[in-house]
Amino acid sequence: MKKVIALLSLVLVFSLIPFHGEAQAYAIPTFSIQEVIQGEEVTVTTYNFPAGYDFVVRMGLFGTAGIGGITVGTVNSGSGGSLEFTFAIPVDLRSESLIAIRMDATAGGFYAYNWFYNTDADMSSTATPFVPAPTSGGYYYGIPTLTILSVNEDQDVTIQANNFPADYDFDVLMGKMWTQGIGGTLVTTINSGEGGTFQATFNIPAALKGDYQIAIRLQTADHYFYAYNWFYNNTTSTGTATDGTSGSTTLPGYTGIPTFSITGVVQDSTVTILTNNFPAGYDFNVLMGKMWTQGIGGTQVTTINSGTGGAFAKTFTIPAALAGETQIAIRLEATSGGFYAYNWFYNTTTP
Repeated sequence: MKKVIALLSLVLVFSLIPFHGEAQAYAIPTFSIQEVIQGEEVTVTTYNFPAGYDFVVRMGLFGTAGIGGITVGTVNSGSGGSLEFTFAIPVDLRSESLIAIRMDATAGGFYAYNWFYNTDADMSSTATPFVPAPTSGGYYYGIPTLTILSVNEDQDVTIQANNFPADYDFDVLMGKMWTQGIGGTLVTTINSGEGGTFQATFNIPAALKGDYQIAIRLQTADHYFYAYNWFYNNTTSTGTATDGTSGSTTLPGYTGIPTFSITGVVQDSTVTILTNNFPAGYDFNVLMGKMWTQGIGGTQVTTINSGTGGAFAKTFTIPAALAGETQIAIRLEATSGGFYAYNWFYNTTTP
């Protein structure tokens, strides 16, 4: 059995892309690497592809996500869903050890990308794609995340790493809130050891002492693997802190990203959404606007409170100014705390 040596690129997005056509199903198009013949060709299998679209296929250097790469063909998604295609590796990339591959729809804004090792491999019998650890010979899949466990004000923060790849060096950075730690102060460098779940404590840099909220980031030197979070710079051993702005008790280690999906539309009348991973106790302004605006600067429809957070359903009235629009952007934006999520929908009544 040949080793599995491809990684399915996981793209963090705030929206779920609807299929084209009458059946308004919501999904994200992706594709996995099925087989590689070194220097010659790669075979991919698509998932959740919208039907009836032409996709331009490009290959490029690793790390580019295939953007601006060499065009290797154009394919039609036909009936959509799961399809298999084989593409020739361009002459200019045949000596590269890793190659990025991308499929961009010529209309509709759909795209997906991935990458592969340019060496003979058959992945068709394996459902889960992996990336090998650099020295241990093991395999890794998924996305690394980190959780805040405790804070000693102006002194240190303790985190728990989750699903980290094994045997990688991670730079630990801290910075101003909303920066995601990018360009922050380098606190130290740690090794992920056996990977998976582990705890670590880091000193808060002098330049950030006194800051109310602090961003923290762990990233490899090549920025390939990373995870970030933020915390209230208040002493806590319980995982809770008081948000002085809203007066509500919130988790300083709230992790993840608030998102929402579209579950129903009544043309020119209402849209129903289902939230996911919303922080508790926050007021959110609901805005709708033209497509491609992400709802920024849109018409404010109402303000809601996230209550206990997590998942909940809400229905909103479509503004009169957007009646007749084919596609509409919708955004939920917290009045404090910096949380937001956005999506879009076809202004067509769904079954």
